[in-house]
Amino acid sequence: MNRFIIEGGQRLGGSVIPSGNKNAALPILAASLLTDQPITLHNVPRIGDVDTMLRLLVDLGVEVGGWDGNTLTLHARRVRKAALDAALCKHIRASILLAGPVLARCGELQLPLPGGDVIGRRRVDTHLLALEALGAEVTFGRGFEMRAGRLRGADILLDEASVTATENGIMAAVLAKGTTVIRNAASEPHVQDLCHFLGRGGARIEGIGSNTLTIVGVDRLSGGEFSICPDHTEIGSFIGLGAVTAGELRIRGVQPDQLRMILLVFRDRLGVKMRFDDGDLVIEDGQELCIQPDVGGAVAKIDDAPWPAFPADLMSIALVVATQARGTVLIHEKMFESRLYFVDKLIGMGAQIILCDPHRCVVVGPSRLTGQELTSPDIRAGMALLIATLCADGRSVIGNIGQIDRGYERIEEKLRGLGAHIERAA
Repeated sequence: MNRFIIEGGQRLGGSVIPSGNKNAALPILAASLLTDQPITLHNVPRIGDVDTMLRLLVDLGVEVGGWDGNTLTLHARRVRKAALDAALCKHIRASILLAGPVLARCGELQLPLPGGDVIGRRRVDTHLLALEALGAEVTFGRGFEMRAGRLRGADILLDEASVTATENGIMAAVLAKGTTVIRNAASEPHVQDLCHFLGRGGARIEGIGSNTLTIVGVDRLSGGEFSICPDHTEIGSFIGLGAVTAGELRIRGVQPDQLRMILLVFRDRLGVKMRFDDGDLVIEDGQELCIQPDVGGAVAKIDDAPWPAFPADLMSIALVVATQARGTVLIHEKMFESRLYFVDKLIGMGAQIILCDPHRCVVVGPSRLTGQELTSPDIRAGMALLIATLCADGRSVIGNIGQIDRGYERIEEKLRGLGAHIERAA
């Protein structure tokens, strides 16, 4: 099993280009099943989860062209079968994104239980609500068996603003007969990117970026080209990295409208100094991080919620930054009840953290961190621990880095380009 060996305490700086959005690439890859025409995708991140999704698509009969940098082609000329490989599905939560497009294309699907990060219970009920409203019949045993004739439009109120359930509903509805309205829809940048991709192929979607989407079904979609947007979660991770490693860090080619709440939390809660410069985001050197208390000196709080609130995937990064900031902050992870359990590893490095319950912890900073032997429990906690080791004194080893590879492209190469002392070892 691969591991990272890190010599921490280095001053990092320079420039970095964020990869394409992982959570946009996965549904867009799934949506390639909705047309029998070839599709060319640009800025696709070369990460573990994308590789697993491509293997699932190939198993279904999709022709996948070779990588050229971050560009690839897909051609779902025919869909060979409607049963997903259980061994592949257990490695990736996003396997469930194939439900909507396979049902729309084939009318049936055998879907094993999806896997992915172990960060608490992750409901699939909302997916079933959306698909059943469009006319699918779903039975549950060791996995899911789904059947449908041509799906029909419906007025759907999701019971939670689930990103992947919204995406499944969108992909099922674009070829359904009639009009579909999805209310309480998720509106994250990756959901918007999926809608724009489908629109390029002829889908009729209104309300993109809002929590109410109106989709008029069409008979077929065409192929074409599309470029995936930058990954705002990776950008947030590099904001955290720049904040705790002292050097000036330039993140190139960002989309400011996707970063407003991310910047508000890092800048106004944690005191990170940054500025925009000609399309780039610059994390300034010489940071003096200070947690800004609420009015009257009350303890500040950082919490997550559906877009446009602070993303759940950046809570682990914000927590690490808080360990290096002067003051006290309550971290309230509302969405996943196991995501905060990695803080015991930070406590072992010297962080002052009180875990109140599965959803809340109090961080008092700044703390001097020292290198340790660690294991990455999931994608985001793995990246957070990597940032912690880069600002810690001494040598650290992080195992199970396949988790980090699932979500971050060539991360050690990017970090070495900023001056980090990091090596990958068997």
